[in-house]
Formats: sequence, C-alpha cells, structure tokens
Amino acid sequence: MNGSSPGVEEGRDHAREQPSAVAWAESPLQLLCVVEACHAGLLGAHVRVMSRAGSRPLAATRRELARLALPAGLEQARPAPGPPKPRRGVTWVIGDAFSGRVQARWLTALPGRIVVVDDGLATIRLLELLAGPPGKPLLRARAAAGPLRSVLGAAAGLRLRAAARSGRLTVFTALPVPDDLGRAVRGRGTELVVHDFAWLRAQPPRRLRPQEPTVVLGTSLVRNGLIHRDRYLAWLAGVGAAGPVAYFPHRREDQGDLERVAAQPGVTVYDAGIPAEMTLRGLDPGQRVLSLPSTAVTSLRVLLASRGVTVEAVDVPDEWWTAQAAPSLRSHLSMFAHHDTGVTR
Repeated sequence: MNGSSPGVEEGRDHAREQPSAVAWAESPLQLLCVVEACHAGLLGAHVRVMSRAGSRPLAATRRELARLALPAGLEQARPAPGPPKPRRGVTWVIGDAFSGRVQARWLTALPGRIVVVDDGLATIRLLELLAGPPGKPLLRARAAAGPLRSVLGAAAGLRLRAAARSGRLTVFTALPVPDDLGRAVRGRGTELVVHDFAWLRAQPPRRLRPQEPTVVLGTSLVRNGLIHRDRYLAWLAGVGAAGPVAYFPHRREDQGDLERVAAQPGVTVYDAGIPAEMTLRGLDPGQRVLSLPSTAVTSLRVLLASRGVTVEAVDVPDEWWTAQAAPSLRSHLSMFAHHDTGVTR
C-alpha cells in the first residue's frame, strides 16, 4: 500500500489540472502570440487559453491551430463572451490592455503575473504609456473617454505599473520597439521579451497558399477613416494591372470595400480568416508581399526571410491621409515600413 487515500489522490489530480496561466484572446494575432509565449516558456506547465466567442476569424484560427503541433501543456478552452477571472497567483495573459472588461478584471482579481502579448499598434502605445508619466490612464490613442472610463483607465494603469515595479509584468512582442523606448520600459520594471515566431517557423508550410506572384495585405486604415478610399483603390488597380494579385483582407475591412477591391482587374480576394503570418508562411521564392505599413510587415519579414520572398511596405503618400490621421499615428506606422537600426529585435 502506498498510504494515500483515494480522496488525497483525487485532490492531487485536481491540483495538477489547475492552470499555471490563463490566457484571453480577442483577435487571431493575440491567439497566435499566446501560443508563441507558451512555446517560449513564459507561461508555465499548463496554459489554458480562452478566445472571444462569436468571431469567425478567431474560430478559423482555433481550427488551424488544432491541426498543428501545439506546445506541450497548452489547452484551448471553449470560447466565451468575456474574459475569465484568473485565480489568485495564476499568470494572466492578455493582448488588449485597453479593453474596459480586461481592466475591470485587474481591479477585481489578483493574478500572480501579467503577460501582455501583441495586439498590433496598441502594443507600442502601451509601452509608451508604461514608460511615461505614472498618472496617465490606460486609454486608446484615439479614444474619447468619459469620466467613468477615464477613472477605470487610471486605476488599471496604477495596478499595471505596480505589477511592473514588483517584477510581475512581461510584454511579449515581435514588434520593432525603438531602443530608447525599450530601455525606458525596462527601467520601470517591465520585462520586455522580443520573439521571432520560433514556434510558427518550426511548423510545416500550409498546403493551401496563393499562387499569384503578388500578395497584397488588406488594411483597416480605410474603414477607420485614416486614408482616402479612392486613393487606395486606385493604387490597388495599378498593382492588379501589372499582374495577378492575391488580396488577403484585414479582419476589420468593410464588406462593401471588399466588393470594390474584388472588382479591380487582376485582383482575387481570399477569405483566409486566420492571421497572415499563418496563411502566408509557405510562400514560394519569387513571390512578393505588398502592404501598407502594419505589424504584419515585421512578422512576415521574419517568417519569409529564408524563403526568398520579398515583403515590401508601401509608403503612404501625404495626399492619401485624411484629417483624422494624427502625426503621432503616422510616426508609429512608419516604424513598420523600414528596417530601422534603432529598434529592439
């Protein structure tokens, strides 16, 4: 006899089932980066990732991930309408640090650590706020927040900065963080971990991939009112006139805009749903990717560098921008257009 009662053994089994980290993903990129963070060993032995319910792109990404060799200990839980409440001491992994529901969780739970994964340009915004004056609320760059929302953002900022000072905050990113910003963030206590999609690069290329010589990544800048629609469509028509184009929409593009894109000569619109990093990682040598400045430019350059595929960021002419495009936004986007030397990689 081993001296252990069945009840004790059941308790031990139950303890083993408790996750070391709980992740909440609201976009395909966030979900992919949770997998990368698990692969990098940042999240412990048992990671439970929950994604937002009702999102077709997220559902497609979940199915694609299920076909691949996920890191040991990673469990995809059932989708849910809102973020889970992490148990005391469990690592909490999120992407959208500006979500009101996520911030409310910070104030009603006491996670052991907080890990923030990539959420596009908002990640750079978060790093700037963490490096800036301590009293600034965690609010989106273009948000028009009311008094209550501002109070929540300020309280969440205090909680997140306190986690940084105590060594319990990690930002996990593949983005080109300017060196001075990286130093400032680390100086405030945040652990900044830069990755290069090591897990995804180790997966076999996707069998279904476009054959067109040119691939264009869609953009949310039109729908967000930041660039003029007619200028963008005219540029796209010119690219299509030069040869067949595979167009992969941004998940936020308007359906009416996509119909106009599909009407351009030589342009075929694909409905991949999953992140471009997963869809296009198997492009053949000689193919090229064109994109307006975006976070995908950085990641695709990393993923496709060894395959002989060119990833080109298209500079946005001044006349494309609308009055809503603030100079700070243009500056942020420019860091994804070129191979800057003054960035953390």
